[in-house]
Amino acid sequence: MSNIVSPSILSADFANLERDIKCVENAGAQWLHIDVMDGHFVPNITIGVPVVASIRKVTKLCLDVHLMIENPEKYIEQFVNAGADILTFHYEAAKDVKELIKLIKSYNIKAGMSIKPKTSPDVVLPYLNDLDLVLIMTVEPGFGGQKFMNDCAEKIPLIRKNAKKDLIIQVDGGINAETARICTAFGANSLVAGNYIYKSDDITSAVKSLF
Repeated sequence: MSNIVSPSILSADFANLERDIKCVENAGAQWLHIDVMDGHFVPNITIGVPVVASIRKVTKLCLDVHLMIENPEKYIEQFVNAGADILTFHYEAAKDVKELIKLIKSYNIKAGMSIKPKTSPDVVLPYLNDLDLVLIMTVEPGFGGQKFMNDCAEKIPLIRKNAKKDLIIQVDGGINAETARICTAFGANSLVAGNYIYKSDDITSAVKSLF
């Protein structure tokens, strides 16, 4: 099975967002990764609900929305209505993980949970049967262009070993053709890449190198 490639629009040109979305769509990417940051949970602010709604109008790609925000439960319905297909919240921001997963799934979309580099993979294990996706951060969330942390990728085998067959294990942070191979060897099957794709001279080749 080929990997699910989810280009991060954080690295796209926001003045030409539709063009840049079409570029990765034409290159064969299956998903679009949308980082939502609130300036509290992470030290940066990015896009919110209106931009997700605008993106939904210009693409049929699966919208893979990563909520790096405090109190994610307050915004689930808004992001669902904006067109998200997957909502991934952070374990570190959830007051009640089970309830949050239940809330997301009540809208008939996929539920994902992410862990930061310093968080043990053990925290994910009690929720594996309920989740559709687990996102392993291999950089500190908040900014693009950081260096891949090898030891974070080493969390993947524990999750893969205990997961149901169809669980998507996604990795985000410092992904390129080389680090992608490390992650997939450990058992990941979805890769998020921003700079590697959007700063490439050949976007199609960059996307295809991650399959």
